[in-house]
Amino acid sequence: MKVSNLAKALNTTADTVRYYTKIGLLHPQKSQLNGYMFYNAQQQQRLSFILTARHLGFSVKDITNIFHETDNNHTGCKLVRDIIKQRLVEVEQQFLDAQALMNLMKQAIGEWDHLPDKTPTSQSICHLMDTFSAMQSQIPPTKSLTETLSSTKANLAETEHNGEMHENK
Repeated sequence: MKVSNLAKALNTTADTVRYYTKIGLLHPQKSQLNGYMFYNAQQQQRLSFILTARHLGFSVKDITNIFHETDNNHTGCKLVRDIIKQRLVEVEQQFLDAQALMNLMKQAIGEWDHLPDKTPTSQSICHLMDTFSAMQSQIPPTKSLTETLSSTKANLAETEHNGEMHENK
């Protein structure tokens, strides 16, 4: 089947099919008559696996590693289990960090609701941040929140860099 047919069959975009072909995760056959790429049932199965794995939080590198195993007639299941367990740990930590951030935001709102608005000065852009910063300096910083934000930014950068925004119709 052609790119557009494969994309339609798996409810994704032709750009997504082309992307995974370009990076070598899909291996279509090229027609000698017209130069079109044709994808057989095995390639449809690979794309289905890719889309499911991406939906579950697997990175392109993870999928490449899994295909390296399976393309060499080794099971990929152990690697899939290991990756999903690691992703679950990461997501649980991100959830806890998001809850901590939410509580911090609620605390800020609670404090700021009772304070007046003030014009900026040479020492302060917005006194609300200054009062909150002063209070927060008495509490040790949450390293995992910083790490989580960095990790999330890195994941978003990888997704944008890899052109995977095409996966969603």
